[in-house]
Amino acid sequence: MIGRLRGILIEKQAPEILLEVAGLGYEVHMPLTSFYELPDLHQEAIIYTHFVVREDAQLLYGFITKQERALFRLLVKTNGVGPKLGLTILSGMTAGEFVACVERDDIATLVKLPGVGKKTAERLLIEMRDKLKSLLEASAGSEREFMLKSNYTPSPVIDRAEDDAVAALISLGYKPVQASKAVSAAYQDGMSSETLIKASLKSML
Repeated sequence: MIGRLRGILIEKQAPEILLEVAGLGYEVHMPLTSFYELPDLHQEAIIYTHFVVREDAQLLYGFITKQERALFRLLVKTNGVGPKLGLTILSGMTAGEFVACVERDDIATLVKLPGVGKKTAERLLIEMRDKLKSLLEASAGSEREFMLKSNYTPSPVIDRAEDDAVAALISLGYKPVQASKAVSAAYQDGMSSETLIKASLKSML
């Protein structure tokens, strides 16, 4: 089991990174809420990982904090929610926003995420309620604070904002036409790709 990586960021293309650790390059899939808290390229990063082995692939999912990884692990234990959908959910909303959805039984917001139908949203609300309660009760101090608030702060790097935003949304499961429409509607002059992706996601919720 690979639980933690510490290395140099070689590539960043939302929602994936390439992290060099002791001469080896690890491809890691990350939710956008973690992706945009990463340092700049060629800087050192510490990633908490969840390792998934399938018949056709071995995949690493990465998170900035143990708490976000813990939430991801709870999500993928829900019927009908695999790692890809778990990544999409945590890209479309912060941990705190997801907790708020569960507490409010907010199906309407959840079904706006790609791949989350009404039945999946209902299962998430039912199955995650007790799981989140246990997780929050076991957390203390900064850990509990993390789970209850947004700490998603996009970085100011500007580089092909519209193209990057569309590509990121498509990789998360949105249809190309839907992604392009959302990005075009949200775009404003001077926006970074990170800010544009966040605005586009918010416009679809």
